[in-house]
Amino acid sequence: MIIDWLAGIGSYFVFLFGCFSFLPKLRHRRPELLRQMHRIGYDSLFLITITAAFTGLVTAVQAVYQTRGYFPIEYIGVLVGKSTMIELAPVLTALVLTGKVGASIAAEIGTMNVSEQIDALKTLAIEPRDFLYLPRILAGIIIFPLLTIYANLIGIVSSWFFAFITYGIHYHTFFSSLRNYFLPSDLWGGLVKSILFGLIITSIGCFAGSRATGGAEGVGKVTTQTVVYSAILVLIVDFVVAWFLFGANV
Repeated sequence: MIIDWLAGIGSYFVFLFGCFSFLPKLRHRRPELLRQMHRIGYDSLFLITITAAFTGLVTAVQAVYQTRGYFPIEYIGVLVGKSTMIELAPVLTALVLTGKVGASIAAEIGTMNVSEQIDALKTLAIEPRDFLYLPRILAGIIIFPLLTIYANLIGIVSSWFFAFITYGIHYHTFFSSLRNYFLPSDLWGGLVKSILFGLIITSIGCFAGSRATGGAEGVGKVTTQTVVYSAILVLIVDFVVAWFLFGANV
């Protein structure tokens, strides 16, 4: 089992290297890249809006509850802003898109594989790594940080709205405290995470789908594997990046 596990990891990195080897030819795949960016980004806006809004509301509730009597309520913007930008927005966005984007890619590529459409592309001298996989992976790398920025905005604004309605905290008080204690690393640390999350989710979806066998059952299996493995790797990479960027300063 250990040998199979290590072989799978090796095959994944070989697959990833093979996909990025076609970067010089990317200009021929711009229409497909734009289509995948639209599919991953625009089609996910409603889902990210709902997720980020209620995450912001919950963060505000928890911040007030856990700091009441210990921390001035006027500084709730600092707690909400930092936790949202560093952790909540990139991680929750990635986990939500694991089920939407990762599963979709795995099911699509897996169906094409078991129905021999990928073999047909190879017969026509069209390389799947160039035509199918690379545009999806690059679209994830580009769009995930943009969705994370959007989630930051929605989450922080919804937190302020809750604080204003419940505790009467003026927007100037809320956002002034956030601005005064803001560090550039708070934002770009989360964006670095989101870039890696986009790479992980889309590449695992493509890799698992390309190995699908056995008809509909095989497609379902690789789709489940994509969601499970992507979610686990998102949490592992989240810890590694957080420790690398922030752990040394603790």
